[in-house]
Parts: sequence; structure tokens; C-alpha cells
Amino acid sequence: MAEPVYDPELAALLPALAGRVPVGMTAEQLGRYRALPFPSIEEQIGGRPVTWTDHTIPGYGGADITVSVLERADGRRSGLGIYHAHGGGMVMGDRFASVHPLIEWVLEHDAVAVTVEYRRAPEHPDPVPVEDCYAGLKWTAALGFDRLVVFGGSGGAGLAAGATLLARDRGGPAVTGLLLQCPMLDDRNETGSAREYDGVGVWDRTSNLTAWTMVLGDRRGTGDVSPYAAPARATDLSGLPPVFVDAGAAEVFRDEAVAFASAVWAAGGEAELHVWGGAFHGFHDIAPESAVAKACVAARESWLRRLLARPA
Repeated sequence: MAEPVYDPELAALLPALAGRVPVGMTAEQLGRYRALPFPSIEEQIGGRPVTWTDHTIPGYGGADITVSVLERADGRRSGLGIYHAHGGGMVMGDRFASVHPLIEWVLEHDAVAVTVEYRRAPEHPDPVPVEDCYAGLKWTAALGFDRLVVFGGSGGAGLAAGATLLARDRGGPAVTGLLLQCPMLDDRNETGSAREYDGVGVWDRTSNLTAWTMVLGDRRGTGDVSPYAAPARATDLSGLPPVFVDAGAAEVFRDEAVAFASAVWAAGGEAELHVWGGAFHGFHDIAPESAVAKACVAARESWLRRLLARPA
């Protein structure tokens, strides 16, 4: 394989990220990566007029899980709900990981956002993570919204897609839009990009195989994997709401993101796809001041505004 070609602004950051991002992650290293610090919810809100409250709800099998509701401090609501599944390969992170878009949407759109603390693998393998996310989606819908957008990044994007497929196949709740950034969708790791990016970037082939094995165990890569666990396995993507999909051109998930959008189109659905040249996984969060990240966020925000401009 040729050496990856990264955007110059992003390439300059990679040396400083060594040891701080999951490249070559093995199961034995998971604890170290879980322990890395991330901005707290208070730091991400940063004094802006947004409040958050925790709620305990029944997850898969009736076990307690936590969801947090973010809304404007003045109580103003537009009828828009945004439901969020956090990233981290389904093995790391928590419900407050990278919720800064939720805070922005609460303020710009008077939205109410809900982020779910789904139980992670390997302690809680499939189907627990996606079923917890579906339970949180049903709880969120019951709050009563005119529109409900489901959002996730990385592993959370795969769970967002899986929960939306469950909603389609179980008769609800209704979802207005599905927003997937750098989505983790395919346990098989057979695409060109899944083979190309190993030992480089931010989330590589080895880390991906490790995480999927934690989620699926011996079923990973076999025929015994449901489309809810790995949405790339879905043979029918009809009946989905409008979908936004993006990925970096220089990351493991590039080809599965393209394939997912293509499958939505093939099923007669609506998808908007962006592949950002020279971008590694999670670039929009890691390097928000880079030109490519600003373009990425602008495209995401444009899609959401256009979606919300449609009649409810």
C-alpha cells in the first residue's frame, strides 16, 4: 500500500497525537485508552445558557441505564429533539464525549438533546449496546417532539444507524433524520480502506478489529452478525429517513461510509455523502480549527438546516 496522504494541517498534528489515540490498540490496552481525559460536560458548555439533567431509564433486559437531557436554560423549545450515541468504538467513551454539537444545536435550534450512556463492550457485548440505544431512543421519542434527529459519530454512528434500523423494523419511533459522522458500520474489515490504514492515523485496522471482537466475540466476520449490530450487513436500507454520512478520505471507515450511502440510494432513499480529502478519523473533533474541519462542520450544519426547513 502507498503511504497515506494527509491534509497538511492534519498531518502536522499526528506526531503529538501518538499514544493519545487508539492506533494498534489491543484488548490489554483498553484500560489505558479508557482512562485518557476528555473535556467534561461543564467544560463543553462553558458557561453558555444550557442545562443538563440525568434520568435513569430501563435499558436492554430491564437494566438501569442513564440518559442526560440538554436544553436551554430559559426553557425555550422548538419541538426538535436530537438523540445522541457517543463514539469510542463501542468500547470507550461516555455519554458526554464530544457533545459540543448538541450544545450548539440546543442554542441555535432551541432543540432538546438526549445523550445515552449505553453499556459498552466487552463487559456488555452485542446486542446490549445497540439495544440500550434503541431503549433510549424510545424514551426520547416519548418526550414528544415534532421532529427527532438521531446523531452519532464513529462507534456511536454505527449504533445510531442500528437503532434507527430497529425503529424501522419494530414500527417506531419515527425518525426525521439520521446524521452519521465517520461511522463504524462493518465488522468484516474487508474494504480497501479497512486494509490500508493500519498502524497510522487515529483509529486503525488493528484497533477496529480489537473493538469489533469485543462487541461480537467469535461471531465477528462470520455470517452470524445482525444488521443492527453492524449496519453494513443490512441488505435493505429502504424506509430510512434522510441520511447524512461523512468520513475522512484517509481513514479505515471511508469505504464503508461510501457503501452505506450508496446502499441507501440503491434502496430509493435519500442520502448526502461527504468524503473529506486527506482527513483522518475524527478530524472534525481533533482539529476543529483546520480548514477541512470547518468545511466538514459547515456541510453538516447546512444539511441539518435544510432538513429542518422542510414541513414537519
